[in-house]
Amino acid sequence: MSSPTHHAEIAGGGLAGLTTATALAQRGWSVRLHERGRELREIGAGIFMWENALRVLEEIGAFDEAVHRAERIDSWRLYDERQRRLQDDWMKGGDTRLFTVLRPDLHRALANAATKAGVEIVTDSLVAGANPDGELILENGKVLKADLVVGADGVGSPVRNSVGLNLVVRDLEDGCMRSLIPRLPHDPVDNALEYWNGGRRVGVVPVTPEQVYIYTCCPSSDLVGRERPFNKESWTESFPHLRSIFDRIPDVSRWASFSDVRCHRWVNGHVALVGDAASAMSPNLGQAACLAMTNGYGLALMLEGKTDVPSGLLAWEARQRPVTDATQRYSRLYGRVGTRWPRPVADVRSALVWAAGRSKRWQERVNVAAHQGAESVRPSLRRAG
Repeated sequence: MSSPTHHAEIAGGGLAGLTTATALAQRGWSVRLHERGRELREIGAGIFMWENALRVLEEIGAFDEAVHRAERIDSWRLYDERQRRLQDDWMKGGDTRLFTVLRPDLHRALANAATKAGVEIVTDSLVAGANPDGELILENGKVLKADLVVGADGVGSPVRNSVGLNLVVRDLEDGCMRSLIPRLPHDPVDNALEYWNGGRRVGVVPVTPEQVYIYTCCPSSDLVGRERPFNKESWTESFPHLRSIFDRIPDVSRWASFSDVRCHRWVNGHVALVGDAASAMSPNLGQAACLAMTNGYGLALMLEGKTDVPSGLLAWEARQRPVTDATQRYSRLYGRVGTRWPRPVADVRSALVWAAGRSKRWQERVNVAAHQGAESVRPSLRRAG
């Protein structure tokens, strides 16, 4: 095997960083990935994996391990305050696949794929920043030279901030608790259920044969809704029919706020941003992680065979960013409709959501990442199986 001709330094050992690292290494790059923690690990409950991310997992050889316990979702059903079903196939359509996966399972599969591809993973490695010439700067003062530096280091990204790419980093003033509960025989099978009442939203999603993924979202101003431990009585008042769900939520649940990141550019010289560092968004459409993975894979794909890394990065941003920007916009809209709609006109909201769901064009626009975004990974016919 010939020696690598290019070298990448990647800040961040999450889903975006691992995907990017693996895809580059599989294309002959030498890659070193820096993780702040003492070990690679993913904290969380369940996660939606749409067609775009599923194709990435297939392409890098991590699909089987990632979804071995996952649930394939045939329908995403949405209900309003009166328990009226507004949607059956919310944002799906066509042969777009949707799985719910345990976050630790997904992270482990990506980490194993990275290791197999030859990525050097360095833990307890704190990144201070970078410069456009292709240098990653560690907090201990060490400077690491590379043909490519990738900032996959989250909302607060030291890489992004050090090279002047940030435009707006904003708290969206809403968030959610994510929990795993034991799965019982009467829980949904192959269906994701979401319930709205005022500014509160509850998702009930099977994720493994033994577990159900629960998300409870509310505005940050809803102090009772975000109480820790989870206030079962308050949420039962909002959703009485879900009492058996709330009774199973563990006391260790944690409310986390949503953030929105917009950048002037994703690229400066030999530095590129992926994931939350470039385009953090609320998880309302289930696409934040999917786009992080898709964009990371797309970066490696665009640089394959390129000798001029900066120009390749600019071409990559031009290709990937329109879908990401559109998804961010619709995610913000979903959040405003779901959490800030005036309660006295809740029926108007229900009517609008019902009508929107019956427009194929609108559905594809809302979840453009799962439809058009998947084509940037593999333009062949979508597989239904």
